[in-house]
Amino acid sequence: MAQSKELGKAGEQAACDFLIAKGYTVRETNWRLGHLEIDIVAQEPQANKLHIVEVKTRTRTEHFDPMSAINGKKIRNLVNAANGYIELHRLPMAVQYDVMIITGTPPDLDIQFIPNAFQPPLRTIR
Repeated sequence: MAQSKELGKAGEQAACDFLIAKGYTVRETNWRLGHLEIDIVAQEPQANKLHIVEVKTRTRTEHFDPMSAINGKKIRNLVNAANGYIELHRLPMAVQYDVMIITGTPPDLDIQFIPNAFQPPLRTIR
């Protein structure tokens, strides 16, 4: 379990580093609202757009599609958390939902950035 947590932390740090290198401002990491969590909240450079970034980190030896972990429930939770974040901080911004897939083992990590990976459903409250 400790190795899995370490891999996840390394993946999230690599994702933050990637976004910062692209000029994004990382506003929050591992932001929580009750049981909901947003891996990364970032702001696009020169734009009034908030990015909610879900990070999935896996080793190369696993036979698992990280995108399969982003199901309807996960999307609803991300959208609800994002709505809470925006309301709490009173942010009049457009929101985009991105996914970053990190594969490998530290320090050799590959990053796949999927901007606008999904659209929020019309109904998010259970």
